[in-house]
Amino acid sequence: MRRLILLGLLLLPLLPARGQDAGQARLKDLITVEGAAPIQLIGYGLVVGLDRTGDRARGQRGSPYTVQSIANMLRRFGITVDPNLLQARNAAAVMVTATLDPFAAPGTRLDVTVSALGDARSLSGGVLLQTPLQDPTTGQVYAIAQGPVSTGAVLASSFGSSVQINHTNTGRVPGGAVVTAAPPVTLGGPQLGLVLKRPDFVNATRIAEAINGRYPNAAEVVHAGLVRVNLPNGVDNPAQLLAELEPLTIDVDIPARVVINERTGTIVAGGNVRISEVMITYGSLVISTQAEPFVAQPAPFSQGETVTGARATIDVQEEVARSVVLGPNADVAQLAAALNELGLTARDIIAIFQAIERAGALQGELVIL
Repeated sequence: MRRLILLGLLLLPLLPARGQDAGQARLKDLITVEGAAPIQLIGYGLVVGLDRTGDRARGQRGSPYTVQSIANMLRRFGITVDPNLLQARNAAAVMVTATLDPFAAPGTRLDVTVSALGDARSLSGGVLLQTPLQDPTTGQVYAIAQGPVSTGAVLASSFGSSVQINHTNTGRVPGGAVVTAAPPVTLGGPQLGLVLKRPDFVNATRIAEAINGRYPNAAEVVHAGLVRVNLPNGVDNPAQLLAELEPLTIDVDIPARVVINERTGTIVAGGNVRISEVMITYGSLVISTQAEPFVAQPAPFSQGETVTGARATIDVQEEVARSVVLGPNADVAQLAAALNELGLTARDIIAIFQAIERAGALQGELVIL
């Protein structure tokens, strides 16, 4: 059985899209400080204590670097072992990653993510051994990670059957890394750069206006992603200026955007999305085919052969098309109400959004994940 969705769109004269404020937000939630970007750290380590779910040590598909890492670790403790004699099923080679806050000081704890590098089946129940975390661009070590790995997953097997819940080869060590060196931070001299997390000319202008309302002629917009602020008279410390500016509230303008995830059928649309006057016609055509088997028996004493076959029947059912008309400059709420009246599924609504965008009636950006 196949279902064919018939969509008809009639595009009338388009109307310009209007921006809409999403509300107020603190300045600290909209910007980062120029010269103080987070640093992504990475390291290579070992997870031990696994229940025979670690890397294989032998064979063409094994992980020889895991055995070599174990041998090197034991050598540091004064134990020399032939790598060919080691078994690594209770250990796994992993890559450890973390994000270092630019203002972190020695002693600060970080959450780290642990990911299997070899052919380990599960990291559940393992313990990460001390792993230096470094900035891959400079080689500087900023933290040391160690601790029990939490995967939030279950892996069970018996007699060739297995059950797995969630991903078992990636886990986290909450607070497992300790910062050992402070990253270099440059806040600037007489000027302070505020970098917008989401570049936008409107929001950059509003940020500059809010700052100038506090310190006249102190801020200027460089471009959609950067606002320069001159240190006002009486303020010599950039940290003090940031502490005074971060609580400022900004009227945030967000882009008109519809985000669709076709895999899950999820649709998220901003409240400022506008749709020009459009007619949506929805109908369905159901075509069903069925094969009816039959047997042809020859007459008695005719020396014929029994023949079997199938006789196909086709049935076509067409529903009455249903239509809704949206008025000029309709918003998402009106579109949702109209589509709900038609009783459409999420997949049908996704198809309609795509058709509206193709017709040029969607006053916004359509993002498909």
